[in-house]
Amino acid sequence: MAWLLVAASVTGLAGTAPAPVILVFGDSLSAGYGLRVEQGWVSLLAQKIEREGYGFRVVNASVSGETTAGGLARLPRALSVQRPRIVVLELGANDGLRGLPLDQTRDNLDQMIALLHGQHVAVLLLGLRLPPNYGERYTSGFMAMYQGLADKHHIALLPFLLENVALTPGLMQADGLHPNEKGQPLLLDNVWPKLEPLLRSAH
Repeated sequence: MAWLLVAASVTGLAGTAPAPVILVFGDSLSAGYGLRVEQGWVSLLAQKIEREGYGFRVVNASVSGETTAGGLARLPRALSVQRPRIVVLELGANDGLRGLPLDQTRDNLDQMIALLHGQHVAVLLLGLRLPPNYGERYTSGFMAMYQGLADKHHIALLPFLLENVALTPGLMQADGLHPNEKGQPLLLDNVWPKLEPLLRSAH
């Protein structure tokens, strides 16, 4: 697995520890599908963290098309290699688009969060939503799943990553699923207020 380092490691004098890692662990919404690497919200996050002087480095381990089952299988190695201080967890959309059982998606996310907590990693969970054509019962259950996991594990939650983006003309790619380059700064605007308190407490 190739890790995409989107911010240079910040180190002090020789022999000091490298900068702590923020691991973004998601799917195409975080992998920058259809965009140049530098246009994606994760790259913009790395730039903002550097400007704000928090001293973290950002590693993007997001994979287009990833499901929660795939993420659960990948996560142990990602933790072993990167040893992150904070993980931004953004998965579930592909499960939902495939109509997979919500119990299965919830259980996979639950196991990932438990694994992160077991290694004393702070977690920011990014919630997602589905188009209405998947039916009221499924879409409502999908949306509530993220809040339920956040409540259970007492973790930070952004209820909807694509807030003010998904239904705004001119901010989505032609597929209607992925934000374009104009929408990426707005994704960062959504994430930052939830992430910054974790940066302060983990710094």
